[in-house]
Amino acid sequence: MTQVGEGQEAEENAPPVMTFGAPTAGEILAERYKLVEHINNDSAGRLVWRGVDVVLRRPVAVVLRYPGGDSATEMLQAAVAASRVIHPNLVGVYDAIDEADRAYVVREWVDGQSLRELVAADGPLDPARATTIGNAVASALAAVHPTGMVHGNVHPGTVMISDDGRVVLADARTDGADTQESDIRAVGGVLYFALTGHWPHGEAPMRGATAGQGRAAIPDAVRDASGAIAAPRQVRAGVPAYLDDLTMDLLDPEIAPPSSDVLAAELGRLDIPADDHFLEQAGPLRFAADTDDLPSPLAAAGGRKVALGIAATLAVALVGLLIGISVLGGDDKSPKTEPVARPSNTAAPVDEPTKPTETVRKLAVEDVRIIDPDSRTRNELSDADKVIDDSEDEGWETDTYTRANFGNFKRGMGVWIDLGAPHTVKSVQAVLSASGATARLYTGTSDPGSSSAGDKKLVTEYLKTPIGDGFAQYDGTTMTFSNGFDPDKKYRYLLFWITELPANDRGYKVGVQEITVQGS
Repeated sequence: MTQVGEGQEAEENAPPVMTFGAPTAGEILAERYKLVEHINNDSAGRLVWRGVDVVLRRPVAVVLRYPGGDSATEMLQAAVAASRVIHPNLVGVYDAIDEADRAYVVREWVDGQSLRELVAADGPLDPARATTIGNAVASALAAVHPTGMVHGNVHPGTVMISDDGRVVLADARTDGADTQESDIRAVGGVLYFALTGHWPHGEAPMRGATAGQGRAAIPDAVRDASGAIAAPRQVRAGVPAYLDDLTMDLLDPEIAPPSSDVLAAELGRLDIPADDHFLEQAGPLRFAADTDDLPSPLAAAGGRKVALGIAATLAVALVGLLIGISVLGGDDKSPKTEPVARPSNTAAPVDEPTKPTETVRKLAVEDVRIIDPDSRTRNELSDADKVIDDSEDEGWETDTYTRANFGNFKRGMGVWIDLGAPHTVKSVQAVLSASGATARLYTGTSDPGSSSAGDKKLVTEYLKTPIGDGFAQYDGTTMTFSNGFDPDKKYRYLLFWITELPANDRGYKVGVQEITVQGS
């Protein structure tokens, strides 16, 4: 199986380069690494050999260049740095040796093929498999970048897919011009290549990868007259819209890329088996927003916050009015505009029965859980009980996302509340960790259970019954829903549903610190 170095394979008929230090089959390096077979040469002037560690009796790859010395300094330094990071999506580095006349790096041997070879043999990959590969590469970078390192060599030739399905990133290399941002942009290039079979050279250039270079040359991206690359969906049918958007955003120099850990989390959520049918092969996700959910012209013009601000003001005013009415002895069915004094020893007329005053109190919550219908991993479900623990110091929080709307592949996430029995509900208050979130309150009549299928069923039912007139968005961190409850109706199940996340310095996320339900 071919083990790829940093760049393209050598020309098929390229003459061998013979200088002092050239390796030979059967030679043993450092008294333990036996060279078995020359696999290929790369564009950086290195030779990749299949070898055997005769001490540990395991296969290894030996990446060798000659002469050594100053010309091999960058290769050895990158190898030493890479050896300190252990991750299942990174090729393990075992040794780095400089013998002056030659230098070599000994790394893990991967039985498999590179992404370049896989696409060349089988054509572009289906969206689910492309996402899996992108997720693995981003996860590898998320392990590398916190150490301050840059991989500097992310492209289809260094992305290896083993025979058992493991995806690993090999052969880190940095020459000072590379940055963590360029690593992340290169993940966009890997996704683009996996989906289309083309490499977007202009956005994430690949070392040595020029059109027509040898048998391993990668076709350039399809471009318009101005040189702009075509989106994957324009090149090939069946690419989901959200995956298309993410790929193009990573390649767009005008859009700041996320950090590697945020990108890994995003792709991890997208990494869904094709047989789960979350990926619509004909285009966008099947649960894409209805036209009724699209922003109005007012919102597009910036009026959404103004309108919602007015709505919030009216809601606060209404709360004050209800409180005032309660104090003055009225109710929300027949509010009194003036106080009516009645001596305590004077009985009410027979035709004017006195209605008992309902005591508004905090309602006990019997059960609470996180609703996440569109995630396969379901790794954000813990700490739901912290939203009803009478403390705003701790709560439940989402992961960090790259977009406010969860990345165009989630409808949202929510907190489901079970009051244990039907109650008259006056208001629901949610205290968040940051301002700028958008959420809505819903109700339903069933509890399908905590599972992916149960969450889907619950959301399908509940989103048909909103409480109030729309989404709530406030400048502060407290949301109060009080203007949509039917006084003649009793509620047991409520769903606080988040659709947009506020920004922080790493992406978009929010915490729900406390939810309080008032009623009788």
